[in-house]
Parts: sequence; C-alpha cells; structure tokens
Amino acid sequence: MIDVYPLLKLVHVLSGAVLFGTGAGIAFFMVAAHRTRDPRSVAAVAKIVVLADFVFTASAVVVQPLSGVGLIALQGYSLTEPWLVAAYGLYVLTGLCWLPVVAMQMQMKRLAEEAVAAGADLPARYHQLYRRWFAFGWPAFAAVVGIYWLMLTKPTF
Repeated sequence: MIDVYPLLKLVHVLSGAVLFGTGAGIAFFMVAAHRTRDPRSVAAVAKIVVLADFVFTASAVVVQPLSGVGLIALQGYSLTEPWLVAAYGLYVLTGLCWLPVVAMQMQMKRLAEEAVAAGADLPARYHQLYRRWFAFGWPAFAAVVGIYWLMLTKPTF
C-alpha cells in the first residue's frame, strides 16, 4: 500500500515553493524591466509575468489549500488549531494582495504596449500603477514568509 502522506507533503511543499518562487521571480523581473524605463522591455517582461502568474501562481493557489487540508486530516490536527487559523488569515491576505497585483500587471502591460505602438514614453498612469503594484507586493511577501514560519514551527498561542 502507498503511504499518501509523503506524496501529499511533497506536493504541498513544491506548490509552496512555486508560489513563493514565482512571486519573487515576477517581482525581480518587473522591477528590473521598470528600471530600464523602456516601454519595449516593460511590455515584453509584463507579458511573460502575466502568463507566469496565470500558469504557475494560480495553479499553486489552488493546490496549496487542497494539499494543506489533506495534510491536516492525515496528521490529525483540528482545522481550528490557532497556528492554522493564523496561516489561513495570512493566506487570505496574500490573495487579497495578489488579485489586484495581477490586474495591475495586466494594465501595466497594456499601457507599455500602447506606449511602444505610439513610440512614446511610459505614461504617468503606468508609473502610478507600478508604485501601487510595488506596495501591494510587500505585505504579500511578508505573509507568505509568515505562513512558512507557521508551518515549520506550529507555535502554540
């Protein structure tokens, strides 16, 4: 008989790594493209970033709670353990930051493409969105780090 726990834990850990790694990678590449101030670079990178968010981040967002609930059940924890409730809250915070970020990335991509087509600089609206995008990234990043800490330490409150 196959022990499903190690397989489910592997899926959970890998999807967590995808969630964190894709987020960090997207942030790095968007910041690097933005720093060039080149609409072509921003448009090209934003196109890839939006795709990566839909393929990788969205998949991990679905897998994480499913594999997490399975692990909770297999380990015999209550769904209302305080450290789990804290993790759920951080997960929701991450999602509340991520959803607007994806919308902002799509808008920044469109604005950069329009600037390329017009042979113009990136418009003020792009820069406004970039600042908001950057600001939304920090709480999401901190929340994911917090979730990792909770999963590793399972603190008692």
